[in-house]
Amino acid sequence: MSAVLKSNEQAERKAYYDKIGKADVAPLWEVLHGLVIKEPKSPCQPAIWKWQQMRPWIMESGQLITAEEAERRVLILENPGVRGKSRITNSLYAGLQLILPGEIARAHRHTQSALRFVIEGKGAYTTVDGERVNMTPGDFIITPSWCWHDHGNPGNEPVIWLDGLDVQIVELLDAQFMERPDEKSQKTRGTAGSALARFGQTMLPLNYKASTSTSPLFWYPYDRSRGALEELKGAEDPHPSHGWKLQYVNPANGKSAMPTIGTYLQMLPKNFRGKNYRATDATAFTVMEGTGKVIIGDRTFEYEPKDVFIAPSWINYRFETTAESVIFSFSDRPVQQALDLWREQDAA
Repeated sequence: MSAVLKSNEQAERKAYYDKIGKADVAPLWEVLHGLVIKEPKSPCQPAIWKWQQMRPWIMESGQLITAEEAERRVLILENPGVRGKSRITNSLYAGLQLILPGEIARAHRHTQSALRFVIEGKGAYTTVDGERVNMTPGDFIITPSWCWHDHGNPGNEPVIWLDGLDVQIVELLDAQFMERPDEKSQKTRGTAGSALARFGQTMLPLNYKASTSTSPLFWYPYDRSRGALEELKGAEDPHPSHGWKLQYVNPANGKSAMPTIGTYLQMLPKNFRGKNYRATDATAFTVMEGTGKVIIGDRTFEYEPKDVFIAPSWINYRFETTAESVIFSFSDRPVQQALDLWREQDAA
């Protein structure tokens, strides 16, 4: 009797769901436990992209398509848990971009904010709203939202950098816009040296008024950032999980250099045995110097210079080094902090 009743109840519910579904309505109780969960359960997986494998593929792309044809000749780093969605985490995009000697990656602008972390080669430049900066390995460069930007390589060697963009965040908000001017390259009106003079000396121009929350200092040279870590190394003990770690900031307000993407540089001493750490911001790492391994959840990855790896949201990770390491990283932490969502758990 009860089985018949249960069957009747199921039939009644299905008929009800079918009826309201025709009006684009659905019952919360059927999906509640999948929507509001106990803790983060990301489809993203720990992964590493080895430079020794990636570099030949990047260079091969330079033989298959020109920068002019591609507009941006980039190999997307797709998280293996979310293939086909052009993302390294659920909220962020990453790719490796190549520009060959004599090439220009034409000017455009878009509402997505972008970062560049230079991995290999010298002689190329980026121009942001008319201000040009030459690229050097280890430099962190910002392309703010809706700023004109183009790249060029008048040098004699290929230049490769890591792109990081908030594509998925902008897409979630349906706020995507893009424009291309008639000119391939912008007319320059200054160099990044003038930006450093205005904003990079713990000083600001008189009567400076911010027009955006992105840092007005769009170029952070590697030698200065690494030098700061060296000073810390001589002044204090390393953090048990992070070693010596600094955040790139907007000098005008002390907040993140980019409003949607947090960017960091850390140094880990030789033979460092880090303690577990996890946070809600899935983080992409790029090795600038050093060797070792990173243990992410139940996966262990050996890393070398220029490798890229990802630690998904709320998964423990820790470092073990065989040589002093300098590692750049980025995540969506500023967005999570602005929404009071960010959490961390530090075994230290």
